[in-house]
Parts: sequence; structure tokens; C-alpha cells
Amino acid sequence: MNVTKDSIIGDVIDFDQNAAKIFHMNGMFCTGCPHARSESIADACVAHGMDCDALVKALNEYFESKK
Repeated sequence: MNVTKDSIIGDVIDFDQNAAKIFHMNGMFCTGCPHARSESIADACVAHGMDCDALVKALNEYFESKK
């Protein structure tokens, strides 16, 4: 999976539930929130004041390591 800022959090978690750990490790604990089902990573990062590029990079590194 290639994650972008426009990726929907719920889609990423549905693809691999262990990806929730990457969100948590980067300070985003709302993966179980109803908004996560339809909210983009970029929108969630703005709402939580987080570095979107760092989170996307961490998620892509995680998925790359799974290959």
C-alpha cells in the first residue's frame, strides 16, 4: 500500500490493522474514532496539529518493511 496525505485513515487500518500502531507511535490515537472511517490523514493531522509528512513517511516505511 502506498499512503498519501489524501489516504483515508480507515482504509489504511482496514488494509493492515497493525498500521494503527504507527498512528499511535506518531501521537494519533483517534484510529478508533468514527471520523477516522472517512477522514484523510491530512485532515486529521491538521485537526490534531501533527506533522503530516512525518506520519505518511512512517506509514510508508512500515508498509515497505512488510514486503
